Amino acid sequence: MKNILLFCICLFGAASSLPAQQPDAREILDRTATAFRQAGGIESNFTIDTHRKGTPVRTSAGLINLKGEKFFLNAEGVKTWFDGRTQWSYLVDSDEVNISDPTPEELQSINPYVLLSIYKQGYSAKLGTTATYEGKPVYEVVLTASGKQQDLQSIILYVTKDRFQPLYVKMTQKGGDYVIIRVTSYQPGQTYNDALFVFDKRTFPTAEVIDLR
Repeated sequence: MKNILLFCICLFGAASSLPAQQPDAREILDRTATAFRQAGGIESNFTIDTHRKGTPVRTSAGLINLKGEKFFLNAEGVKTWFDGRTQWSYLVDSDEVNISDPTPEELQSINPYVLLSIYKQGYSAKLGTTATYEGKPVYEVVLTASGKQQDLQSIILYVTKDRFQPLYVKMTQKGGDYVIIRVTSYQPGQTYNDALFVFDKRTFPTAEVIDLR
């Protein structure tokens, strides 16, 4: 699951008009972050392709619901709830749930939408040359880590030109392994009860609860 969430977060955006001149990479990321904050509750489906040593090793699908900093994620056999402070991760195969108060760095490896702020610390940003993705006009933004010790060495993001909605993210780690996340659907403007972002033991009565706080 590490770094997988990192993108999703950029997945979505609300309509926004283009500036008169070509925006730079950081302006595009700022507009994408603003669109995300203005979108209200969001539901998004996505696919995850994992590559090791250049070879595809796994493809999976996921769903994320977001409301500000809160989220519910269902991907790769793990259901994760985060209410803004506490995180519950339920492992389907082992029927256990781990409870923790994640650090910002740990959230970065879990929640894709953290990508909307990662560029402000430890990364340089520039525009790439890709102009279309699946028939849609896009901006390509390339983020490069400032230090070789950082787990994520580069991030490539395609953002739609009309709505500043991320469609595609490629995240390359130290050693060259990479993950590609593609947004398959998104629905902004959703209304969620806060209970959606909290683990309910009554729904998983046999689960072993492991409190790591």
